[in-house]
Amino acid sequence: MKYKMKPYILLLPIMIVILGIFASGLIMAFIQSLGHFEAVGLHEYTLRYYKEVLNSKDFLSSLGFSLYTSLVSSIIAIVLGVLLSYSIFKTKNNNRLVESIYKLPIIVPHIVAVLLVYNILAQSGILSRMLYSIGLIKEPTQFPSLLHERNGLGIIIAYAWKEIPFVAMVTYTILSNLSHNLSEVALNLGATKRQVFFHVILPIIMPTIFSSFIIIFAFSFGAYEVPFLLGPTYPKALPVKAFIEYNNPDLTNRPYAMVINMILTFVSIFLVWIYQKTFELISKYKG
Repeated sequence: MKYKMKPYILLLPIMIVILGIFASGLIMAFIQSLGHFEAVGLHEYTLRYYKEVLNSKDFLSSLGFSLYTSLVSSIIAIVLGVLLSYSIFKTKNNNRLVESIYKLPIIVPHIVAVLLVYNILAQSGILSRMLYSIGLIKEPTQFPSLLHERNGLGIIIAYAWKEIPFVAMVTYTILSNLSHNLSEVALNLGATKRQVFFHVILPIIMPTIFSSFIIIFAFSFGAYEVPFLLGPTYPKALPVKAFIEYNNPDLTNRPYAMVINMILTFVSIFLVWIYQKTFELISKYKG
C-alpha cells in the first residue's frame, strides 16, 4: 500500500495547483454559461443561453464545420500515418535518417505549420509561382484558392501534415515490436501480402489506431489557431466563434461564449471517457 500511494503523494502538490486552476476556471465558466455574471448585473440562473445557442444557425454551422474538418483531417492522418509506418516497418534496411525525418513535423508548432501551408499553398505562394514559371498557369491567380474557403481545405491540410507523423510514430512503435515471423507464417500458409496486412497486422494495431484517432480528433476539434488563421469567414470553427463571442465589447454577451466553451468541454470530456474505456477494453483483452 505504501509503495502504491507514494507516486500519488509526490504528485499531490503540483496536482493541487493544476487541478485547482483548471477546476476553478471550469466552475466559473459553467456558472457564467447559466447567465450568472454579477460583474455586469446578471444575477439569475437560467438555461436560456443554452437554448438560444443550440437553436442558432450560426452555432450549428460552426459545430458542423468543426466536426467536418476534425473528422476529415483525422481520417486522412490515420490512413496515411498507418501506411507510412507500415512501409517503414517493411523496409528491410531500416534507415535511422528516414525514421528521424518523418518525425520532424511533430516538433513544429502549429503556428509554424500554418505559416508553411500559407507560404506554399496561397495563390501568391511558392507552388503557384512555380507553376507560373514553368508555364502551367498563365498567372498566379489561376492557382486554385485552397485557403480561407468554405470547405476548410487549408485547415485539413495543416492538421494532416502535423498529425500523419504522430500516427506513424505511435503505430510504428507497436509494429517495431512485432515479430516478422507472424507475416512469414501467414505467407507460408498461402495468404497474400494484402491479407497479411488486413487480417494479421491491422487487428494487432487497431487499438492503437483507435486511441490515436481520438487524441488527434479531440485536439483538432478544440484547437483555435489553425482555423483562425486558415479558416473561412463563414462558417467559423467553434473555438474561433467562442473567442469572438468572448471578445464582444458587450459583457452581457459573455454567457454565450461560455456556453460554447462548455459544449467544447463536454465533447472533450466525452472523448477522454471513450479513450479511457478503450484502454480498459485493451487491458481486459490482453488479460
